[in-house]
Amino acid sequence: MSADRSPFALPSAFQELTGDDPREVGGYRLYARLGAGGMGRVYLSYTPGGRPVALKVVRPELAEDPEFRARFAQEVASAQRIHGLYTAQVVDAGVEAATPWLATTYVPGPSLQQVVQRFGPLPERTVLLLVAGIAEALQAIHASGVVHRDLKPGNVLIAPDGPRVIDFGIARAADAGALTGTGLRIGSPAYMAPEQAMGRTATPATDVHALGALAVHVAGGTPPFGDGPDLAALYRTVHEEPDLGRVPPGLRELLGRCLAKRPEDRPTTAEVIAAARSHPAVGGHLTFGEDWLPHPVAGQITRHADLPRVPAEAPTALVPRAGVHAAETVRGPATPPNPTAVAMPAPSPAPAPAPAPVVTPEPRGRARAKGGRKRALGRTALTATVALAVGAAGMLYLLDVPDTEAAPAEPPVAGAPSTPPAPLPSVAPTSVAPTPAPTGAASSTSAAPTGYTAAYRGVELTSADSGYEFDLATGTVVPTDSATWYVARSAGEFLYPDTADSYIGRDSGLGLAECLKGLGSRPAARVPFGALGPRGAFCLRSADGQDLAIVRVLSTAGPDGPVTVSLDRYRRTG
Repeated sequence: MSADRSPFALPSAFQELTGDDPREVGGYRLYARLGAGGMGRVYLSYTPGGRPVALKVVRPELAEDPEFRARFAQEVASAQRIHGLYTAQVVDAGVEAATPWLATTYVPGPSLQQVVQRFGPLPERTVLLLVAGIAEALQAIHASGVVHRDLKPGNVLIAPDGPRVIDFGIARAADAGALTGTGLRIGSPAYMAPEQAMGRTATPATDVHALGALAVHVAGGTPPFGDGPDLAALYRTVHEEPDLGRVPPGLRELLGRCLAKRPEDRPTTAEVIAAARSHPAVGGHLTFGEDWLPHPVAGQITRHADLPRVPAEAPTALVPRAGVHAAETVRGPATPPNPTAVAMPAPSPAPAPAPAPVVTPEPRGRARAKGGRKRALGRTALTATVALAVGAAGMLYLLDVPDTEAAPAEPPVAGAPSTPPAPLPSVAPTSVAPTPAPTGAASSTSAAPTGYTAAYRGVELTSADSGYEFDLATGTVVPTDSATWYVARSAGEFLYPDTADSYIGRDSGLGLAECLKGLGSRPAARVPFGALGPRGAFCLRSADGQDLAIVRVLSTAGPDGPVTVSLDRYRRTG
């Protein structure tokens, strides 16, 4: 069921399952979507004993490739031997299933990508602790003969007791001949090492470079080789020195060494940990105490621990067979009710398909915080191959093609008006929030193409500062963290749900046809003010493909001044 039709509300760190999400995988019942990445989608489930797990389901097109499946089985077996305290342990997998999957321990916290997007750069001491913890995770990964290859802020989760590195070994599983031949990108351009960008062998030193790039982003707010187009960032990675101007001076030497062009010039993970421990900012003690994170970030983590609860009378997960080849499922005995687990149903000769989960609604008036403020780089799986010659060396760069999967659309009800929920009554924005225009209102765009219906068009709104955001569902201005389908802003860029796709138009004349084409051919990783100009436009597509919004920028006044936009919202009808 889609989020729009659910009578209940998931806790804010989780996404409702949509029509194209499975309800059960390998005997695990799925309760919410946690996110999506290049290899597939990630869901929340529970073990029979009630422990939450993150279950990643490989994309079908990858499952059809025999080389990928063989490498995936090999890498999962290696990953199960990794027992680092700063990694998310692989607890189960189905490598022989029609669609392979693996389950890891659930980490109750946001990703580093989400933290930096929401709160900005982190303090020097926090960065050092993160660097040490991630370096220790890399030690455990490398000891098992695995190179991560895609270490980035989106693959590091923040728990109360330190970071957890996820997705180790999965990028290597994709590095099979048939898949790289079709253009599957291995790694994220902003964090790639020069040798990786040029198609050379990845080694543990490649992950150290990624750690340095990640730390620069966390400490300074931007990656070391810029925020521009991916091809330009890769060129700078190979040919130019990293920009450490925003990094605190006390971190520049260590991070600069990690970003050395030659792998042999970079420190080992043990040397990185030793340098972090000896830094004056930590006083010789690498301890993840209660104060290791800024208070706002620590508060955000608690929201990820607020797991969806399923009523005791609801049917629950099937019991998976143990082991790495868990492709079949069996029903298990009844278990007592548990606050986070759910009750096991009695066996029946012909069990009905599992219904969508029923979750406990959040109390009214409780503040909600979104799990991420914009789409993370490297979200899709299949890619188009782009060859980039860098000097005398040939560098192969694999460019993402956006995820175009969408949930089945609801048939429109004839004559039914679009009735948005009322904005929150408790806080009134200081800026003007015009009432959404009716369908068919005047706009600079033409009529919606077949398959889309305009919910409103040409609605002009002003957000006084970053304390307010645009609610795309209702066409109003609301306090930040009030909406789920939104456009917000922070530090000179527009922010939006991390599950959404975006495209930056050529000018303010951006229409629906150009938007759909651009989302399919040139998706944007970020929407900074500078990329739009004074009268630019961009569009967003929701994760389920049902909602599409066009945002035309009418005026901006600095990173935190008033921003005025004109909004069009469309709903897919077929």
